[in-house]
Amino acid sequence: MAKDKTPVTQAVRVLREHDVRYSEHLYAYEEKGGTTVSARELGEDEHNVIKTLVMEDEHKKPLIVLMHGDREVGTGMLARQIGVKKVSPCDPKTADKHSGYQVGGTSPFGTRHAMPVYMEASIAELDTIYINGGKRGFLVAMSPAELLRVLKPTLVSAAA
Repeated sequence: MAKDKTPVTQAVRVLREHDVRYSEHLYAYEEKGGTTVSARELGEDEHNVIKTLVMEDEHKKPLIVLMHGDREVGTGMLARQIGVKKVSPCDPKTADKHSGYQVGGTSPFGTRHAMPVYMEASIAELDTIYINGGKRGFLVAMSPAELLRVLKPTLVSAAA
């Protein structure tokens, strides 16, 4: 992919604005391939590839959940921890509207609307994470400490 230039997305602008140390990684995006494909393409452990999920509570209030690529979100566990009755994934069009990104390229950085961010606590223990940079086929690698500093997510234990 040498001919491809890394994009300057809203997420990249936010990372630059906060002086985040990160590296950019392009890969061949596959529809519905998820973190399995990005991890394979980058030669990384899927556990270190973090998915950004736009979900909503029972009042349709949006929220972001950051989860290991190889784990699912236990929505019941998450709902109990954040004090709501129910959490469920948004449909793709709604997720796109809230985040300003296209599903498959959703970054927690630089979303169109401010949303609370919940992060699986064990992500903070990793050395390096790979997270979407705001475009399909584009991840950024950084220390979880940088993500914690910029996003100030609420840590939860909701991996299923």
